[in-house]
Amino acid sequence: MREIPEPALSGRTTLRLGGSAIAELILETSHDLEMLPERLRRLGGSPLILGAGSNILARDGQLPLVLVRPRYTHGPGTVSGRGDKVFVRVGAGVPLSRFLRFCLKNGFSGLEGLVGIPGSMGGCIAMNAGSFGTETAKHLYDVTVLVDQHIKTVPVADVGFGYRNFSIPGGENNFIILEATFVLTKSKRDVIGNRMFHNFFEKKSKQPLNARSAGCIFKNPAPRTPAGRLLEEAGFKGKRRGGVSFSSLHANFLINEGNGNASAALDMIEEARAAVRQRFGIELTPEVRIVPCLF
Repeated sequence: MREIPEPALSGRTTLRLGGSAIAELILETSHDLEMLPERLRRLGGSPLILGAGSNILARDGQLPLVLVRPRYTHGPGTVSGRGDKVFVRVGAGVPLSRFLRFCLKNGFSGLEGLVGIPGSMGGCIAMNAGSFGTETAKHLYDVTVLVDQHIKTVPVADVGFGYRNFSIPGGENNFIILEATFVLTKSKRDVIGNRMFHNFFEKKSKQPLNARSAGCIFKNPAPRTPAGRLLEEAGFKGKRRGGVSFSSLHANFLINEGNGNASAALDMIEEARAAVRQRFGIELTPEVRIVPCLF
């Protein structure tokens, strides 16, 4: 287990904001998992499982957190096939972009809708990332996790998942994803490539993919009521304050313009929630994870 003292969250999240944690623990072997509970007990603070940091807004200052970073980067690799179905295993630390390139190269279809989403496979599973009608969990076969200090493989029929939500029975939110097996469909590479190409440029035309962002800030209240539209109609598209702004391309993306801080971002989020509540009577729920959670 590698340990880094006082790591900066601003360098470990895609939003590039946040203070420093107590320590960062990097997990690379099964022995690291055995050592983890005792090391967490000695360090104190609350553990925060962190992958690529693409859905995180960390507060400013000294944070009572210990970052736990699973770096299981084995795979992806095919484990079996059945008719036109193929089973692919991948470590939680593998970037989603690498996994999608593997699928394209081998003609494995199902996850083309996820193209353009930043993050690791563990993070995509943990938040059930989705786009263009595709949800990560719907293509899972099983997931291997550390829960209650035990490693176990859970079939997808036994997990709970929904819109930007994923849970393990008995584990609540206290689990670490180590690896997963996906079930995909064999298809022609040019068909998969065309879908990925179309989805990526469709997304790029509407979302600030290259900006310092944590992705969508709020969940959509309903399928036909996107948070971005509510924010735009409430006057927040392109609104700036303290080095952060709501994107002028898509109002549901909060951007760090390079000199922002987490306090300004949190103020903007609360102001936007209040404005949408007052105008539409709708309570927006953050999709981004704000850490540490103070309530």
